[in-house]
Formats: sequence, structure tokens, C-alpha cells
Amino acid sequence: MILLLGGTSETAPLAQDLAQRGYQVLVSMATNEPLAIGDHPHIRRRCGRLDDAGMADLCRSQGIRAIVDVTHPYAAAARATARRVGDLLRLPYLTLVRPRTPMPGRDVHMVANHEDAAAKAVSFRRPILLTTGANNLLCYVCAAHSAGLSLVVRVLPRRESLDACRQAGIPAGHIIAEKGPFTVEGNRAHIRCFQIGTLVTKDSGQAGGVPSKLEAARLERCQVVMVERPLVNAVGAPACVQELLAKIVSSVPLEQ
Repeated sequence: MILLLGGTSETAPLAQDLAQRGYQVLVSMATNEPLAIGDHPHIRRRCGRLDDAGMADLCRSQGIRAIVDVTHPYAAAARATARRVGDLLRLPYLTLVRPRTPMPGRDVHMVANHEDAAAKAVSFRRPILLTTGANNLLCYVCAAHSAGLSLVVRVLPRRESLDACRQAGIPAGHIIAEKGPFTVEGNRAHIRCFQIGTLVTKDSGQAGGVPSKLEAARLERCQVVMVERPLVNAVGAPACVQELLAKIVSSVPLEQ
């Protein structure tokens, strides 16, 4: 059985392709976010975050033969756990690294972390749209409050995200609870609605809707602050599902 760590847009097509080739697949996600993985009898699903011990126990109990990691590019802790467990149990660890988004010009400001992003965002003295998710909210809230600026956050429409917003003190009217990725016009509508002047994002690539954000920001004359990706030791890793599938097939024989 293959342990497929995911929740991203690459997860379902990869699970289905593997199952159709005869592999047993256990899809593991940190949350119970809906994911259309189909009803193939070779695909099972589990939810819940895993530390090193939990993932190792899962691999042993389920007879896992390879760990395939298609978690989010910014899920540094999950990726590190998967790699360590793979090394510990001597299992193949295969991952996918989304191509980085080409940066269009001087209105995109790259920063190393969320604290730097918050400081940079408020420096433009314009209302901010935060599109980095429900984690790391507090540094943006504090920076915006100190600068006297409006902060709008866009998060997934699920309870834990909304709870995180409320706990950070974000007013309900400044929360956009919608699931992306968004079109250029969808992003422009949010920018216009709140008179946004600065958009904060992460480089989650084409699959994360980043090009549409950048184009919307360009058309609306917004500054963009982008949090750089965590460093990933994945030299030569596939950049798309089909490349990763080919690597899995060549590395993990089907069970007889």
C-alpha cells in the first residue's frame, strides 16, 4: 500500500491514477476537508495530523511500502515528518515540488517569513488583503492595528479557519470565507469591495491560483507581498502529477 499525503489539488488525480494501475492507496489528510477522490475500491482515506511516531505506527500497521508526499509547498513540518519516517523505516519517499511562479516586476516584494510580510504590508499604508490562510494571523492583526490600517483575510469556509479568525480578533465583516483558487475577476472583486491596496500571498504556484492573484493586483494597482517558500531538499523532484506517477511506477513494484 502507498501512503499518499495530501489535501492539495494534486491529491485526487494521483490517487485515482495509482488505483487504476493496481496500487492500494491510503490518502492521508491533516483535516477533513472535502476531497473528491472517487470511489475506487483501492483508495482509502484517513484524516488527522501525524507526528513522527503516529506516521511510523500507521506505516507499520498498514503495511505501507512507499510514502508519496503531495502536501502544500508551505507544509514544511509535514514534509519533514514524512522524510524522517521514510528514512527511519527505509521506505521510498517521493515528492512533488510545484514550479515557482514567475514574478512580474517591481510591485511584488519577496519576504522570508510572515513577520516580515506583515511589516512590509503595513509600510504601504493602504488596506491589506491577506490570502495566506488561517495560520499566522496574529502578526498581521497586530501590525495592521498598530498602523491603523484595515485588514481583510480570505480563508477556507471551515470551522477551524473561522475560529482562528475570531480568536485573532478579526471582525466578521473583514473575513472572506470562500474556497479558491479564484479567477482574476474574482480576486479583483474582492480587492475592489474592500478598496485593497496591498495583497499578501504565498507562492503556492499555478495550482494555488497565484498567477490570477498577481494579475488582479496588477490591474488594480496593488502592491503584492509574497512569503517565500520554505527550503525543500528535493533536487530533481517531479514538478507535475504525471512525472511523479512515472517515478512511483518505476520505484515501487505492484504487490503480487
